[in-house]
Amino acid sequence: MPTLIKIVTFATIMLIIAVSGCTTTDTDEPEPIPVIIENEDYVPERDNNEEQDIFTISTSAFENKGEIPSRYTCDGDNINPELVPGILPEDTESLVLIVDDPDAPRGTFTHWIVWNIEPGSMINENTNPGVEGLNDVKGTDYFGPCTPSGTHRYFFRIYALDTMLDLGSGSTRTALEQAMQEHIIAEGELMGTYSSD
Repeated sequence: MPTLIKIVTFATIMLIIAVSGCTTTDTDEPEPIPVIIENEDYVPERDNNEEQDIFTISTSAFENKGEIPSRYTCDGDNINPELVPGILPEDTESLVLIVDDPDAPRGTFTHWIVWNIEPGSMINENTNPGVEGLNDVKGTDYFGPCTPSGTHRYFFRIYALDTMLDLGSGSTRTALEQAMQEHIIAEGELMGTYSSD
């Protein structure tokens, strides 16, 4: 009988130890240290190069997103429309003009590329305002909208650069985009539509 009492007593003691949490295991992990944010309103500064100024481009020929008159297309006189850049940054040294059609059947079709355009001046109708590059009809002159079918969008984009480009006449669009890549400080866009149907 005394032996049975000892066994019961020993079992009771072990149960109390286990319940009280005095034992530890190797799997116990330390509690994570809380991160204290001293200023919850803190916002990291943005790199100035992440954003570029935007300016407007206007023309007396058509409204933005409006229909381009046939005078400025391959169905008419095939001359460039007047383009008027808006307010440019003070450090603008030259402008680049790219005219293209992203809706062409074989991908974006380049109609005209011009660089080293004098800033602050309008691009007059039927003029060559700067150094012209190679378009997708293998010429250097303006080649107006000329849709095979349906309505296409034609973008007239002007880029303000902080430098003049040392790029020869007849250079490709790829060469132009590489040369201007690190020098764009502002840009503007005008879009017109045209259908030959």
